[in-house]
Amino acid sequence: MIAWILVGGRLVPTPALAALPRPDLVVAADGGARHAAALGVRVDAWVGDFDSSDGLSLEAPREVHPAAKDETDAELAVRLARERGATRLVFLGAFGGRFDHAAALALGGLRLARGGLGVTLHSGDESGHPLLPGVPVRLDLPPGTTLSVLAVSDLRGLSLTGVRWPLQQADVPQGSGWTVSNEARGGAVRARLEGGAALLTVLHPFTSG
Repeated sequence: MIAWILVGGRLVPTPALAALPRPDLVVAADGGARHAAALGVRVDAWVGDFDSSDGLSLEAPREVHPAAKDETDAELAVRLARERGATRLVFLGAFGGRFDHAAALALGGLRLARGGLGVTLHSGDESGHPLLPGVPVRLDLPPGTTLSVLAVSDLRGLSLTGVRWPLQQADVPQGSGWTVSNEARGGAVRARLEGGAALLTVLHPFTSG
């Protein structure tokens, strides 16, 4: 079951965004509700403390939480989506805005992926895909598309194919620039990892081809 989680970063209309599988469930996290109209979706639940929703009008059931809470609005949205049976989470509006929120979302996405959930972070022009041992990533990308593997920890046995600079069983230190700004050859890009945790990020073109 696919859940779209609408969060408060930027959202840019691109072919990659339009190609995402349609959701079974849409949950808006506070100000992320503003993306619903652009995405052409009906929001099934709207959660948060509503401190960033001024001026937003949306016909959706609201779940209001106090500002003094132990979870972000995105985490509240994830909890609700999982309670309703979601097994794949697509965070839309994931990049841009406050760095602390974007970083927490990326790290939280890795944690959710470790727990067996499918996770994608997307803002239309940029996407992120958790890369963990036993959870390979395969993406079909136009030639010349820029992609990076961000080493969240020390990586062991990173293999990357379908790119200008392939890797085979490489060990990459945490935070290394070695795996930043690679290029897709066109077609399938495949990444797998034997140890550690990474985020594969993609800069998506605004037009196809």
